[in-house]
Amino acid sequence: MNTPPHAAAHGERHPAALPTLFFTEMWERFSYYGMRALLVLYLVNALGYPRGDALAIYGVYTGLVYLTPILGGYLADRYLGYRKAILIGALVMAMGHFAMAFPALLLPALGLIIVGNGFFKPNISTLLGMLYREHDPRRDGGFTIFYIGINLGAFIAPLIAGTLGEKIGWHWGFGSAGVGMLFAVAWFVRGQRKLGSAGLPPGRDKLDRRAWLHILLISALMIPLVYAVIAAGGAITPLWHRLGAEFKVGIPLAAFIAYLAWQQRTCTREEWHRVLAIVIVGVFVIFFWMGFEQAGGTMNLFADKLTDRALLGWEIPASYFQGINPLLIVLLGPLFSMLWTRWDRSRFALPVSAKMGVGIIIMGAGFIVLAIAQGRAEIVGKVGPQWLFFVYLLHTVGELCLSPIGLSLVSQVAPARLAAAMMGIWFAANAIANYLAGILESLLSGSGIPLYWFLVGSSLGAGVLLLLITPLLKYLMHGKG
Repeated sequence: MNTPPHAAAHGERHPAALPTLFFTEMWERFSYYGMRALLVLYLVNALGYPRGDALAIYGVYTGLVYLTPILGGYLADRYLGYRKAILIGALVMAMGHFAMAFPALLLPALGLIIVGNGFFKPNISTLLGMLYREHDPRRDGGFTIFYIGINLGAFIAPLIAGTLGEKIGWHWGFGSAGVGMLFAVAWFVRGQRKLGSAGLPPGRDKLDRRAWLHILLISALMIPLVYAVIAAGGAITPLWHRLGAEFKVGIPLAAFIAYLAWQQRTCTREEWHRVLAIVIVGVFVIFFWMGFEQAGGTMNLFADKLTDRALLGWEIPASYFQGINPLLIVLLGPLFSMLWTRWDRSRFALPVSAKMGVGIIIMGAGFIVLAIAQGRAEIVGKVGPQWLFFVYLLHTVGELCLSPIGLSLVSQVAPARLAAAMMGIWFAANAIANYLAGILESLLSGSGIPLYWFLVGSSLGAGVLLLLITPLLKYLMHGKG
């Protein structure tokens, strides 16, 4: 059994390896959010992609980013170990970010980032969990510190990558994301001793020469693998385009439900109720992230085309608006943590599903503001930046009501033997939502329904419905959520 370097007893400081994982994740998130801030702007303004095609690429890219961690976590669990998987993911993502500097390598670059994220994302969180004993009272605090690192990286990414990309040259912005990944690799390697044997196969206490050979070889093999997938995708694409959106979303969803039904054979009646509750909540999560992830797509283009960004003779880069959400998360997160703690101890405590319903409704209110701003922009040309700020404020409050407690809900309610599969529901819901976020504008074209007013209706409707079925979900969760 691995022996991670735990700090001993209650009251002692966090493990010495926490800063290693904090800064590794911070630089990885810097790279990812730098890429996210620039991608749609780059496709439209530099490569001349039509708006709908650019948003579709964004949707497929971000959707796959949430699917590959399911496979990456499985490979790390069974074969690679968490440390090797993290380093493979970081190196592959670095290659992808640097490849983005060359327009001809757009698809291979996106493929490498997607694959690298699958190796990296699930396993660094798992490695962090290994630093703490079971029921360690410092665990939640450690993950909170780690979450701050995520949002710190997400905040500085648009400021650095966005400035370089929009003001100097797109390849500079993407190159800075690649440099960020190299910082992540360097920091993680530098902190190996602090990790002890955490994340290594039994009997190992460090990454030896053979392990490094595996890391470099597998990282290099991801390049031909991505090209092979692209080639296979070229053959499948015509069939894919013939399918309606309901089939594109429904086929993988049906396969996942079939998998759960197969697993249900080993579940008790209570456990199956809990599985069903998580699946239902996962459906509502799709409605939230379908709206929230407009941030990197249509809202990014709104900042670019319909927002007056002049400030003292200087034009604010459109990508800067991507930094509002993570900044507000860092500022408001501790307040919400205290709010939920006090509220949950009072007689007015809300079930987790009700809190999530409130979060979806608050996000819908943000789209009311954005829909009004768009209508105003169509009349006067451009609107002030305060409109987007208030939209991001409402979306952030909605996120704080849904995202952290949603993850907590899955971990509490899921039967132990299905914990990984249930977390897969969260990733799958995010993947479907991100894909829908990218293609939604095209789906609505010709319907006469404005995108943002549609999102007002879908968000408010989903939030209210989730509140109404909260008693049913409480029954299905058997007091665990």
